[in-house]
Amino acid sequence: MANYKLVSFDKIPSTQTYALGLVSRGAAHDHMIIMANAQSAGRGRYRRTWISHHGNLYASFIFSADERDPRLSYVAAVAVADTLLSFGVHAKIKWPNDILIDGKKVCGILIEYAGNFVIVGIGINIKTNPTIPEYPTTRLDNYAHIDRNSLLNKLMRNLDRWRCTEFASVRARWMDMAAGLNRMVKYRGDMVELIGINENGALVLRDKTRYILAYGDEISM
Repeated sequence: MANYKLVSFDKIPSTQTYALGLVSRGAAHDHMIIMANAQSAGRGRYRRTWISHHGNLYASFIFSADERDPRLSYVAAVAVADTLLSFGVHAKIKWPNDILIDGKKVCGILIEYAGNFVIVGIGINIKTNPTIPEYPTTRLDNYAHIDRNSLLNKLMRNLDRWRCTEFASVRARWMDMAAGLNRMVKYRGDMVELIGINENGALVLRDKTRYILAYGDEISM
C-alpha cells in the first residue's frame, strides 16, 4: 500500500473544498487525505448540503490523475462496500455513488477533478445519520461497532487495491453488489431496464426494442 499523508481537523467547512484549495495553491500531492471530525458546510453531488455531525467519517482522498476516468466512481463504490463487508456489514451500491444498507443510505461519494488530480470525497455515517425527507438513511452503529480509524485504514487499503485492479474485475464486483439491477429506471423520461455496466463504465439499459448506453446523470432510480 502506498504511503498516505493525512491532514486531520476537528471541524472545517468541507474536506472536499479544502482539498480543492490545496490543488489550486499547488500544495496537493498524490495519496493525500483530508479528514475532519465534523463539517460545517459539507458538500454532496450537485452541491447539495451533506449534513456532517461529529462521530462519522468525512474524508477526501487526493490522487494524481492525467485524465478523467468514468470508471473511478465504480472503483470507489466497490472499495467502500468491500470495506464495510470486511467488518461484517453487507452493503449494496446504488448507482451512481450511494452505498446502502437495508435500502438506507449510509455513505455518499463525490468525485471531482482539478488540475492534475482527482479528489474522492467519502462520507460514511458511523455514529449519527441525518434525517432527510427525500430518502431514508442509517448508520453503521446500527449493525456493528466499528472504530473510525480502523475503518479509514481498511478503506485506504481497498482504494489502493481496487484502483490497481483491472476494470473487468471491478465491474464484476460492482455487479455483484449493485442495487436495482434488472429493475426499471427512468431514462430521459422513459422507463427502461437497468442491465449493468460495460467495460468502459457506461450504464447498459434496455427498452422494448434496443440496448442503450448511458453516461453521467441521465437516469434516476
